[in-house]
Amino acid sequence: MSVPFDDDVKACAALVHRADPDRFMAAMAAPVPARAVLFPIYAMNIEVARGPWVTQEPMIAEMRLQWWRDALQEIAEGPSVRRHEVVTPLSRVLSPHLAAMLDEFVAVRRWDIYRDPFEDEEHFEAYLTHSAGSLMVASAQALGAADETVLRDFGYAVGVANWFRAIPELEARGRIPLLDGTPDGVRQLAERALDRMAAARARRADVSDQARPALFVGWQADRVLRHALAEPGRVAAGALNVGEIRRRVSLIWTASTGRW
Repeated sequence: MSVPFDDDVKACAALVHRADPDRFMAAMAAPVPARAVLFPIYAMNIEVARGPWVTQEPMIAEMRLQWWRDALQEIAEGPSVRRHEVVTPLSRVLSPHLAAMLDEFVAVRRWDIYRDPFEDEEHFEAYLTHSAGSLMVASAQALGAADETVLRDFGYAVGVANWFRAIPELEARGRIPLLDGTPDGVRQLAERALDRMAAARARRADVSDQARPALFVGWQADRVLRHALAEPGRVAAGALNVGEIRRRVSLIWTASTGRW
């Protein structure tokens, strides 16, 4: 897919740069044509993710998420789509199928609006599957052919790693982010994520060269998950971030070798 790197895409890139530096770095490690596809998707992720947090009024937050569900429906059904600096370029990179799939990506973020814990393990797994997993599917398949199971396995692992890193802030905001926040509970979740990452990596051949740059976002996930497995206390302490030099070197290695 050839997408122009126009002013809308540049605005999306600027938004990602400000709000999600890690994803911005990963996108910048991709070939230039891939960046024009990834930046609108990553910008949408930011807009959806922050919707529940910018207001104390649940009804307003619900309306923000519904706005995005409506926008994705327009993209899925066509032919006209609302003018918006993220929605407009997004409509050029998402197929109707991917746009429709991302409806659930938005819907599960309703959990972020309220202070209720996850109902059970199935609820927590669905949250990660439809948020991190679906975002990975949309990002990769917008670029090229890639097996959905591989993408969901890898997306789940990346999602857990990012979730672990976000836990101190979530708890500070009054949320209960884990069903079992004990050391054993953290270890079990880290092990499950590492198992799914290994399953995805065993099928690297099922992700085309064109789609591969979408998986660069997981370049820190393995190390984060292994830290959480070895020392679960680092999760609550917010001590999972990788040093800046190692962070940059590992991204360069991932991008140059393609071995996500």
